[in-house]
Formats: sequence, C-alpha cells, structure tokens
Amino acid sequence: MIGTETLDRVIGKDVYDESGDKIGAASEVYLDDATGQPEWITVRTGLFGTKESFVPIHDADLTDDGVRVPVSKATVKDAPKIDADGHLSPQEEDELYRYYGMGAGTAGTDLRDDAGTAGTDLHDDAGTAGTDLRDDAGTRTRTDAGIDTHMADDARGTTGRDTTGRDTTGRDAPDDAMTRSEERLDVGTRREEVGRARLRKYVVTENVTQTVPVSREEVRVEREPITDADRGAALDGPAISEEEHEVTLHAERPVVEKEAVPVERVRLDRETVTDEARISEDVRKEQIDTDGTDAGRRI
Repeated sequence: MIGTETLDRVIGKDVYDESGDKIGAASEVYLDDATGQPEWITVRTGLFGTKESFVPIHDADLTDDGVRVPVSKATVKDAPKIDADGHLSPQEEDELYRYYGMGAGTAGTDLRDDAGTAGTDLHDDAGTAGTDLRDDAGTRTRTDAGIDTHMADDARGTTGRDTTGRDTTGRDAPDDAMTRSEERLDVGTRREEVGRARLRKYVVTENVTQTVPVSREEVRVEREPITDADRGAALDGPAISEEEHEVTLHAERPVVEKEAVPVERVRLDRETVTDEARISEDVRKEQIDTDGTDAGRRI
C-alpha cells in the first residue's frame, strides 16, 4: 500500500497494470480530503505522454520497477476524461468511483436510533437503498435519488461559524474566540523528463589534397671535342661503322596508402545546472474587523 511517506518515490515512476504491461509514467498524486491518504494518481499515456488519466492507487504496490495498479491498461485507456487541475470535484470523483467499480470514498458515521442501535438504510421513493449519511465534517452524503452531494462549505472539510459564535452545524462554539486563517505557499519542485541526447557515429568522406615531390630521369646529349688525351680511345675501332648505345630512364610515381587510427574518445555526461524560477501566486487570508469598540481596528 502506498502512503504519504512514499509519494516522492511515486512521481515520475513507470506505472504497470495488473498483468505487468506498462501504462505510462506517474505525473501527480491526489490525496483524499477526508483521510489525507493517496487515492488517485494521474498517468501520462499516449505516444508523446500528453494525455493524463486518473488511476486508483488505494490498493497499488510500489516496487523497484515502478507502481503496479490493480486495473488493466485498457481500463485506464478508456477512463473518464477529467482535467488534472490539482483538485477533483465531488462529481468528478464520483464519476471515477463508478467507472472503476469502487466504493464512494471514506465511510462516514452510521445513523442510529434512540436506542443506540444501527438504523436501517434510507430508501428513496422507488425503494432503492441509499448509502450511509455522512457527518458535517466535509464528507459526502447521498440524496433520496441515490446521487452523492457534498455538505462542506467553500473551504471543503471545515466547519463554518456565524456571527453569534455558533458553528453552522448548530453545535455550541467551544469558546468566544474567532479563528483567523490564511493561506501559505508551499513551493517545491518536480522532476520530469524534458528531452533526450544520444551519441551516433557515422562515416563521411572528404577529399584531402597534398603535394609530394617526384623525380624522373631525362636524356641529355653531351658533345665534347676530341683531345690528345682521349684520341686513342676515339680511334679504337673501325674508321667508319654503325653502332648503338642504350640508356635506361627512371621516374618516381606517387603512392597512397590509408590506415585507420584512433584520434579521440567521445562520451555523454550529465551535469546539473541550477536556475531560479520566480513563482507568483495569489494567497487568501482572513481579516477580522472589530465593531462596537472604542477604537475599531482591523486584525
């Protein structure tokens, strides 16, 4: 069972149905107004996680993999379309209870007769049994037609008081003091996925041009006059004859070889950057005016 002490482990976790199929990611947790315990969780579904569906977590289990709920993925997919605006109205909550086949919230006190024994169920004109009537502490009651209404005031779950010092339920006030309340901001953060980064290696081809010197041999004819020193060698042989000499020429050609060499290592790393976000919200507070005193003032 998931309690308030484990809510920080629920937000952002994957949600699985009773068969182990993944439904989506947990977005927000809604608490029951009467008990303060987790009652609903919104699950982001759809291709891009843009749709949020309400799922009951009263009997859900929190595992190392995520949250397992006792309903099917198809049931969550067809759940009533209700905006996740931070609070469920009684009508919206009743619609979810009926859809998932659950009881209507936390049970209230039984009506009893003068002898202290439990009274019988209230029936409407058609003879249909209604549910237990709840007390005035902001819990639910059921009308004669079997439809839930809400007996709380605008503050939901609080008891109002009139100007005489008596509360709106008819009970005597414990003293003559008047309670002044005000709203306080409780600002926190929620971790959510905003994007993904990946490394991908691929091959590109680029042209590399380099200049390399090459050499070659060419034939050059040299003529030299006959002198007394080489006259003997020049006259060695017949006076008139045919003769042939051959010279082998060489040249360099550019040769290219390629090899793959490692040049660097690349990896992805994460770092946390802290910014400041300015939150602006209206808060209400009560003020008390004194009337009939020597110096009227506002508290």
